[in-house]
Amino acid sequence: MAVSLTDNDDDDDFSETHDINVTPFIDVILVLLIIFMVAAPLSTVDLPIDLPTSSAIPQKKPDKPTYLSIRRDLTIAIGEETVHRAELTMTLDSMSDMSKDKYLFLRADRSVPYGELMGVMELLRSGGYTRVKLVALEGPPTAAGTPAAGPAQP
Repeated sequence: MAVSLTDNDDDDDFSETHDINVTPFIDVILVLLIIFMVAAPLSTVDLPIDLPTSSAIPQKKPDKPTYLSIRRDLTIAIGEETVHRAELTMTLDSMSDMSKDKYLFLRADRSVPYGELMGVMELLRSGGYTRVKLVALEGPPTAAGTPAAGPAQP
């Protein structure tokens, strides 16, 4: 209970406070921070694949990319779910967010033979999935893999 020590009784009402109370705002921000810290690791593909490096310019990824991975033991996975080779295109067709005009991001372990990678790409092509992008790690150009500056101008 507040007590006034002055004789001025004409100010019986509480005065308005013009300060901004930021405590609820800080609470909301902290809750959102925790939500994003928990949700961010769940939105990535977490398969252990040893990707080769590339010096190409990175391109923009779509909001929800579909990753197709070829592991070291030559098993195939869509996202993190393992699928059989014979059921690859049927599984892609049954996915609700997948269409044949959407890009597939193909990741392969560096120990996967080139023939196996081409075999998976042939399966995709025969199923109507022709928009495939290969995924590699970003790295500095090497002496043997230095990209050309571009076509020479006459």
